[in-house]
Amino acid sequence: MRKKIKDNPNKGLSFLYNSAAGRIILKPLVNNKFISNIVKIFMNSWFSKIMIKPFIKHHNIKMEDFYNENYNSFNSFFIRKIKPNKRIIEKDKSAFIAPCDSKLTCYKISNDLLFKIKNSTYSVDSIINDKKICNLFENGYVLVFRLSPEDYHHYLFLDDGTIINNYKINGKYHSVNPIVYDKHMVFKENTRECTLVKTNNFGTIMYVEVGALLVGKINNIKKQGKFIKGEEKGYFMYGGSTVVVMVQHSKIKLDEEIINNSKNGYETYVKYGEKIGKKMF
Repeated sequence: MRKKIKDNPNKGLSFLYNSAAGRIILKPLVNNKFISNIVKIFMNSWFSKIMIKPFIKHHNIKMEDFYNENYNSFNSFFIRKIKPNKRIIEKDKSAFIAPCDSKLTCYKISNDLLFKIKNSTYSVDSIINDKKICNLFENGYVLVFRLSPEDYHHYLFLDDGTIINNYKINGKYHSVNPIVYDKHMVFKENTRECTLVKTNNFGTIMYVEVGALLVGKINNIKKQGKFIKGEEKGYFMYGGSTVVVMVQHSKIKLDEEIINNSKNGYETYVKYGEKIGKKMF
């Protein structure tokens, strides 16, 4: 049985999004690229190293799981590489795997290409901004893999296949914490990078990496050509972030535990490379 997670209100985010004073502070953070760039410069600087030890302690991160390196900035620590034996990638071709360490929620796409996250109704087109692609995912699934700051911020390819298209959608940098879902439609407002892929076992899949509050920079390593299952697709710089995966109808059978948790308002904690479903034959 996997760990399931109920919304845990964040006091800092609650202040920013639910108070008048907080919203005044929040506006330049999510709209002003200059501020994000200043934060980015600091996070890449030698001075940011002072944040590393408190961050490790606060989030109880097991550093023995990672390669021992001399980090020259907070961001170099944040994108640290994990030891291969600490994340086992399920190689069975019929196994549908998690692309990252994250809290997962699944949503069913209706035949009119809509799905609901809390009190917000999204269309597939509002997230990927491409009407031609939308119809591919009618009656399929939207899988939302939400990464918290303490999670391993690398993500992988789910299967062998070929990249069809890759494009970026500029937007804002709202937090991706569930506390924000009722206030802002973060998956259609935030900066996103979309990658349409043709897989060998699970049909056509759309990846949407979502940037988040402050930096949340998206770094996709491979944007064209072929890929193999378990190959690293990319990583996020500092900031909580999200990987949205859209899957076609009748291509996968998700674990019932994940489906039931999602229906009951819980996120399910999953790990990089872990089996979360299987191919439908």
